[in-house]
Amino acid sequence: MPLATLAKVLSQAQARNAACLGFVCQGWEDARAYVAAGEAAGAPVILSAGPGARANMPVPLWGEMFRTLARSATIPVVAHLDHGRTVEECVEAIEAGFSSVMIDGSALPLAENIALTNAVSDAARAVGVSVEAEVGQVGYEDGAPSAGTTLEEATTFAAETRVDALAISVGNLHLQTKDHAIIDWQRLAEIEGVTSMPLVLHGGSGIRHEDRARLAQTHRVRKLNVGTELRQRFGGEIRAALMADPDLFDRTAIITRAAPALQALATDLLRQSWRG
Repeated sequence: MPLATLAKVLSQAQARNAACLGFVCQGWEDARAYVAAGEAAGAPVILSAGPGARANMPVPLWGEMFRTLARSATIPVVAHLDHGRTVEECVEAIEAGFSSVMIDGSALPLAENIALTNAVSDAARAVGVSVEAEVGQVGYEDGAPSAGTTLEEATTFAAETRVDALAISVGNLHLQTKDHAIIDWQRLAEIEGVTSMPLVLHGGSGIRHEDRARLAQTHRVRKLNVGTELRQRFGGEIRAALMADPDLFDRTAIITRAAPALQALATDLLRQSWRG
């Protein structure tokens, strides 16, 4: 089927008190596994091309790859640009056929973040593309620190922008290899009180499974980004395949052995998030 917009799948998630998963993609094999997982779970999938992916492969190729996967799928597939930093990056993705873009101006002063977001929203809405933005900063495990989203920021940003989803910082962190994030539930509830759009948490791999369910079922978090735990599984399977067969050298053979475990984990995660 044609690519779905982020707005469409988030609306479906809202109707069932569930969360969509934004899968951080690195290539054809993992993106294909995530779509297959969506088919098995009966859930939509959001295929994301982040800065690392875009450094390794041009945006037009990502767009064509995501469209190819969507055409043969029976579940909604979103092609999402993750962490676009400029209007130009987002426009390039829109022209490459992406159905959703994230403009990340979270490192900028609030007024500049709002202006940047509105410029991207104008370009995207003109062609029916969804927009995600971020206010507050989500940091990295053993890296750049977070700046938690404040009520003032959330209130002003919600009033002065028109976005389909808003990423916030409430204790979630990128690149956590263990699920030990401490969510600020009070701040999350307060942000929900001053906003109306679906909320997004990046760094979903660091959030406990029981907390993921709570975020969707009793709060308005409709998108969780997951990547680290899936890359850990994929990398572990590749390592095991090479250790079991030291003579193995063909890339396709190696990844073919690792892909089923990746798909199985993605399927489990989708079933947990989409059951509502």
